[in-house]
Amino acid sequence: MTVQNVIPVIDLFAGPGGLCEGFSSVRDEAGNSRFAVNVSIEKDPVTHRTLHLRAMFRKFPKGKAPDIYYQYIRGEVKREDFLAHPDIKGVAAEADQEARCAELGVTPPEVVDGWISAALGTQKNWVLIGGPPCQAYSLAGRSRLRGKSVKEQEAFESDKRHFLYTEYLRIIQQFEPSVFVMENVKGMLNSTHGGTSIFERIMADLREPKEGLNYEIRSLVVDGIELEPRDYVIQSEHYGIPQCRHRVILFGIRADVVNKTPELTVDPRMFLLRKAFPKVDVETALSGMPAIRSRISKEEDSHKKWLTALRKTTANFVHWHFPIRKDIMPIVKASIERAKSYESAGSKFMAMKVIVAPNMPKMLKNWLLDERVGGVIQHESRSHMVSDLHRYMFASSYAQVVNYSPTLRNFPPLLLPDHVNVDADSIPFLDRFRVQVKNDPASTVVAHIQKDGHYYIHHDPAQCRSLTVREAARLQTFPDNYFFEGNRTQQYGQVGNAVPPLLARKIAKIIFKFLSTSSYR
Repeated sequence: MTVQNVIPVIDLFAGPGGLCEGFSSVRDEAGNSRFAVNVSIEKDPVTHRTLHLRAMFRKFPKGKAPDIYYQYIRGEVKREDFLAHPDIKGVAAEADQEARCAELGVTPPEVVDGWISAALGTQKNWVLIGGPPCQAYSLAGRSRLRGKSVKEQEAFESDKRHFLYTEYLRIIQQFEPSVFVMENVKGMLNSTHGGTSIFERIMADLREPKEGLNYEIRSLVVDGIELEPRDYVIQSEHYGIPQCRHRVILFGIRADVVNKTPELTVDPRMFLLRKAFPKVDVETALSGMPAIRSRISKEEDSHKKWLTALRKTTANFVHWHFPIRKDIMPIVKASIERAKSYESAGSKFMAMKVIVAPNMPKMLKNWLLDERVGGVIQHESRSHMVSDLHRYMFASSYAQVVNYSPTLRNFPPLLLPDHVNVDADSIPFLDRFRVQVKNDPASTVVAHIQKDGHYYIHHDPAQCRSLTVREAARLQTFPDNYFFEGNRTQQYGQVGNAVPPLLARKIAKIIFKFLSTSSYR
């Protein structure tokens, strides 16, 4: 197929727009956009506001968003004034037609189909993207069932989120996209329902959505069509993403398009993601973020009180005589000294010039930075209990010595949570305090980050805190000008639920290459 027009994209279960961002960013050699997200659907009203805002941003030529956008994300104008601004009113109406707030499976199908029909018009060659909500497939979700009652396990079995992929399937049946990209958690590979594999059921349905309609399901990282389930897993850290995010991503191609693309047989590796070396580590990804202190919860907060709390960390080392103590103590003391200069706990906007590490890959730097922001947005620290400050200080200092995060078995007894018995044979959630080690890619940023920061401890002991929303967004490769609506808890949840936009861009480039290569008419 010779691609001349912009390729329509429909995004289901869009979240804050990670996949949308990646596909929208692909341009040809002349700088023209190759994909246009015509409809994106998200059920959560707050997340939809983020999706809608970014849809407006993308209506402007690259680098040409009006000043009022940057004033808004810096918190200088209110939302109602922003939406009423003459530079925004027109694109806001366009974004209304693209970003829809609706719940698939609840909103009447004829309404959803009407949006898609209007968006596609007469175009037959288009791309469906998205991923059904993953809680019912996730390992974490299923682990919470351990020890639960029969009634609670039955509730899990009946969880409608097992089958929200059927809404995705229904759109395929109805509109027959040329290709689709479906994303989900790795846990779906071994998730079962009623004793049968959910993954096998999904694959069978997607291969033949209805009689006479067939798709070939390919991997974006492993060549071939006779594949093992694990071959569909993309390990993001191998592809330039500073995070060990492992997700199932299915690349579906309609059978007649397959038949018109001999390159799938002659040179199939041209449609695979290319690994990037070296891996991008946490320290590089977060470079340019201003150092800030944590806040103190459940008591008066001030820089002085915070420093006093940090100085008491070493009191927890009494009677702890592990050899590593001699290496940790100097780091703790030096960190407390440096912490004297960290008076700010961050804010919704911090004016500054953002300068990233020189070893940050050029592509990532160009993707993340935007001088027009004028600084850093949504970079505020959480409040932590004093006892957790001591644990964070210990854990991040420990990680500096050994280059990995400690488990609870490595903690001094006085730093263990009250309910943990260090002499017990089994301790639940040994890694409940996890440092994001600076020399490695981050662990997976998931929606649980909205609950607490224990899994996302900053690598710098002197800051003694969990990651901010902006830092989590950096690890997810959201550009620095990407604004998340809602309160801070909601912002964390949106970041954790998203597909890394830079990974989405790389996938979109493969899809564009495929559609450009195909001789399908």
